Amino acid sequence: MHSAQLRRAAGVPLLALALVAGCGSAPSGEQPAAAAAATRVFAADNGQVTIPADPQRVVATGYAVPALIEADAALVGVSLWKRGLPLMSQEHRATYDRLEKIAGETAAETNYEAIAKVKPDLIVIGVPAPVLADVDMDRLESIAPVVAIGPTVPSAWRELSQRQSDAAGRAANFGQAKAAYEKKAAELAAKYREALAGMKFGHVGSYGEAAKGTFQREFAGSWGTNIAQDVGVTYYGQVKKKGGGSSDVSEYPSIEELPASLGEADAITYSVRPDGTPNESVKYVLDSPLWKNLPAVKAGKAFPIRYTEAATYDSALMTLDAVDQALAPLAAS
Repeated sequence: MHSAQLRRAAGVPLLALALVAGCGSAPSGEQPAAAAAATRVFAADNGQVTIPADPQRVVATGYAVPALIEADAALVGVSLWKRGLPLMSQEHRATYDRLEKIAGETAAETNYEAIAKVKPDLIVIGVPAPVLADVDMDRLESIAPVVAIGPTVPSAWRELSQRQSDAAGRAANFGQAKAAYEKKAAELAAKYREALAGMKFGHVGSYGEAAKGTFQREFAGSWGTNIAQDVGVTYYGQVKKKGGGSSDVSEYPSIEELPASLGEADAITYSVRPDGTPNESVKYVLDSPLWKNLPAVKAGKAFPIRYTEAATYDSALMTLDAVDQALAPLAAS
């Protein structure tokens, strides 16, 4: 669900909410039941879905897992989300560890029996629209209302996590995390305003294929760039051919094209793992003589950035710290 291929999905519908039940009076002894029965209509990737106004037993998969853990949703089960564990706080990791695992890392690994066993009143599927073909939606809908809210372009995690939190009845919690992120981003933007003025950046992402002799060039709005942009980093250029989703903001040239792709950059950022080391794809680029001869690299302006796959406001705070650490030499010069 989070590979270079799966990130190339398209289309984010707008959220539309309407309270459709739960109005009117009831005897005092029936109020809890009436509250539980309140519903609203939610616009999801899979259409207009009637869901509980205040879900009490939520199942989350894919990108909805970290979003709903951070929003303190009433979760009773989640899919595996191993690739996001380094981005979780101790508290959120503890929540993830204790929750029932009802699916693997991919949509095809959904365990319908496990989902039914935890008796959800809402199921939030956070996978790209094309991947829904791997999910037996009819079977899920026979268990509980299902809202599919999946990723499109990487930078859309802001809207995506908001919609997922709202579906789970935690819009207020989402707002707090958003405010904290925006405050910190604004502080860093002020810190680096002069240092970044007029600079053109390029970015090398984590999803090239060394075996095929390719690297990933990420442009504005991609995983490796979108949070740095909030600090004021300007990424120049665009993909040669847009194909929807992530392919609108990243491409995979051959290593021989490195000078043509990044030769105009005043500075280059590149994704590294949480421990600061490059994965095989990025190391392939860094070891290339073509990389070493790039003007930005020769000028000492190549900066590694950790946590470039953050997809929630809480985790993106870690990315802001990483961007600050990476760009510190610019502020000092």
